[in-house]
Amino acid sequence: MKIVVDTNIIFSTLLNSNSTIGDLLFNSDTHFEFYSCSYMRYEIQKHWKRLKKISKLSDEQLQISYTQVLSKLKFINEEIIPVETWLASEEITKGTDIDDTDFVAMTKFLKATLWTGDKILYNGLKKTGFKKLLNTTELLALRTTRSKK
Repeated sequence: MKIVVDTNIIFSTLLNSNSTIGDLLFNSDTHFEFYSCSYMRYEIQKHWKRLKKISKLSDEQLQISYTQVLSKLKFINEEIIPVETWLASEEITKGTDIDDTDFVAMTKFLKATLWTGDKILYNGLKKTGFKKLLNTTELLALRTTRSKK
């Protein structure tokens, strides 16, 4: 199953790789394929100083963690996503958070499911009828169900 991972999931993993989110990202290879987009990399770099401060990691330690996280993701060049998909995704995100258009567009393009820890985005997308969406609790339950098969 294809899962598009948004930036707040990566943030959470970098801050605590031993959390449920970290466990899902690092230990779900047999159940999920994780994808993200270049915009996520941009957002992480934009908030690098904040990540360092909160995590209390050195630049080198944080870079090592970031590299480990990136190794669990597949990246798709957003430029191959058709314009129609971008426009439809913009319509979906404009009432919630236009900055998340990249993640919705990638989710639609890959026929994937978006994993987010952003409650405002999650609830906003649900209100628009966007169904290809999971929070961490739902993804954990899905992995558990798939493990029993």
